[in-house]
Amino acid sequence: MAAHDLTLTDKAALTSGLGQMTTKPIEHAGIPSVTMSDGPHGLRLQHPDHEPGQLDLRPATPATCFPPAVALGSSWDLDLAHRVGAALAAEAAAHGIGVLLGPGINIKRSPLCGRNFEYFAEDPTHSAEFGGAVIRGLQENGTGATLKHYAANNQETDRMRVSADIDERPLREIYLRAFERIVRRDKPWAVMCAYNGVNGVTLSENTRLLTDILRTEWGFEGLVMSDWGAVRNRVAALRAGLDLEMPPTGGRTDREVVAAVTAGELDEAVLDRAVERLVHFAHRAARPAGDGSTAPYDEHHRLAGEVADHSIVLLRNEGPLLPLDPGSGTVAVIGELARTPRFQGGGSSQVTPTRVDIPLDHIRELADGAHVEFAPGYPLADGPEPDADPTEVADRAVRLAAASDTVVLFLGLAQQDESEGFDRDHIDLPADQLALLHRVLAVNPRVAVVLSNGGIVRTAPWHDRVPALVEGFLLGQAGGGALARVLFGAVNPSGKLAETIPLRLEDSPSFLTFPGAEGHVRYGEGVFVGYRGYDAARVEVAFPFGHGLSYTTFAYRELSVAGADDGAGIVVRVTVANTGERAGREVVQIYSAAPAGSPVERPIRELRGFASVRLQPGESREVTIEFPRADLAYFSVRDRCWRIEGGTYRIEAAASSRDVRLSAELAVAADADTAELDVRSTLGEWLAHPIGGPLLLERLARSNAGLTSRLADDATLRRAAHNVPLEVVADFAGGLIGRDELAALADRVAEATG
Repeated sequence: MAAHDLTLTDKAALTSGLGQMTTKPIEHAGIPSVTMSDGPHGLRLQHPDHEPGQLDLRPATPATCFPPAVALGSSWDLDLAHRVGAALAAEAAAHGIGVLLGPGINIKRSPLCGRNFEYFAEDPTHSAEFGGAVIRGLQENGTGATLKHYAANNQETDRMRVSADIDERPLREIYLRAFERIVRRDKPWAVMCAYNGVNGVTLSENTRLLTDILRTEWGFEGLVMSDWGAVRNRVAALRAGLDLEMPPTGGRTDREVVAAVTAGELDEAVLDRAVERLVHFAHRAARPAGDGSTAPYDEHHRLAGEVADHSIVLLRNEGPLLPLDPGSGTVAVIGELARTPRFQGGGSSQVTPTRVDIPLDHIRELADGAHVEFAPGYPLADGPEPDADPTEVADRAVRLAAASDTVVLFLGLAQQDESEGFDRDHIDLPADQLALLHRVLAVNPRVAVVLSNGGIVRTAPWHDRVPALVEGFLLGQAGGGALARVLFGAVNPSGKLAETIPLRLEDSPSFLTFPGAEGHVRYGEGVFVGYRGYDAARVEVAFPFGHGLSYTTFAYRELSVAGADDGAGIVVRVTVANTGERAGREVVQIYSAAPAGSPVERPIRELRGFASVRLQPGESREVTIEFPRADLAYFSVRDRCWRIEGGTYRIEAAASSRDVRLSAELAVAADADTAELDVRSTLGEWLAHPIGGPLLLERLARSNAGLTSRLADDATLRRAAHNVPLEVVADFAGGLIGRDELAALADRVAEATG
């Protein structure tokens, strides 16, 4: 049914929800209701009796809790991300869910962001690839995806009001780039606008972002919905391009829309466009109710375990201490997190799991001959009641460590330390855990630390004293078994960091401007986010972006790079060999470095693509990674478009952002310069322009051949005059060209460039 066949009241009603997770049906018009669900890594299905909404986080209907994005992104395995999306679609269908509220692809700007566990990476290329893989898995199997949170939702502090004040280059290159790639390539059914504003305009009323960029520039044809409670002015939001307000407001804002149309304050055609999208969305996403009984939960639990296997990052392994021998020795497992695992983050994405694998139980199961003893070591707020005071609990753990051959020490953050709704104040582990770590190391140097955390934690300076360090992040309901398999070598770890671990919080590029004040947060680091910033400042880090060890070793050779100017993109090939004694998986990362002398500040290197390869001992294989030529571009603020500068680019094959194994050069032709020139454009801008440069030199030669010759031969003069406006250069040269003639030259350039 078309929008013009509905009454004004019906149309207004469609643009807000029916319930906390449902859209309004219009039964007489045959428009069904759509049921949606959090969250990105599993369904959060509130019981109908628990309708108060997202603030009600009581246990929901059981569903598979897959590893959250912080872990899934560390797998660098897009096939797994696609399979997780397909599994989420299957559970959604079994429950009558038509649309999942995810994935979230916001950039990890600061390690303090309380919701970093829901996001993939500090890099837009990585985030785009993982977000796209999950979306394809969902939508190829009939469940809609909701890409969120659009855009620049990078903190929880004042998140419903704060304005993210971002210059155009970082906005485009860092914070919108993943959204753009996914919208253009993967076509999500819906996009969710964030709570915050960008450059002073709240997202739900931001015409530039919701309409000019998202729809007109990128071609998005799906539904734009609000985050829950993100709409301030429903009529202004409709004008800006928002289609659906969630959750409902009891009819109040529906009446405001009707009143605005009736009074001529809102063009009904604007409402009609939103209604047409809502009707299409409803027919596309409506599903019959289900009880979840047809979902293959056992299969999904195994998949969750496989994802966890691939997501664990081995940060350090001196000796090597790991893997442990399951057949002999005494292993002390210390830390309440081994018995009471933290496997997901807090907030709206919280899933009631179908089951939970306990790390301690699985360590005991895999210990075939090794003797395993346990001590909690410290209390956990959501763990069992301790049977003694904290000092005695720690003392017992130290005594056990001293009497054991090897210690596996579980450390990490409790849910009250990080969650949706607030940001962290620091990145340190709890003080009682750090004290326990130092006491254990004093009595037994053979310690493997296992971390459980949603956002990164500081590991300096103690990581140098620990032979083995395993970053488990939050691994979902099957993570306990995965940790045991990695510790005993049944699984060779292959995860890589998708976020830099700094030596100090103060080293992070956003430190001085996060989280802002008085309703504004200035993104002062510009494009130098994450590893881009650490590299540009030459700051040492604890563990770099892309880092992750294995129980085997890999060698890189025979790097070749082709393409760039033939329209087919850039093709990188490199051969990887397993030079160790175990089968393993290596993640090959491809970075690019811009030519020297760039007209804008560019990062030292930027991720362009990645691929993983599984190899048996002694086996080698060629890996091919392709990326579009357009990825080499920067966003020109002057020209208001993406621009590729010509010159020689360095293409790097790396095991991390700071472990470059091979590099090659690639000549790339510049984009045609269509920049507008005028008398205030600099001499350098004129000379660099393919049309303006020759015209200017020809004219200068007629007036002053000596000056033309000096500009060609004198590098000091060229450099001094490079940033001087042309009219000033002309005046300094004795008025050799009049202002009117300069303007005429600019007109000739404009005519030639169309």
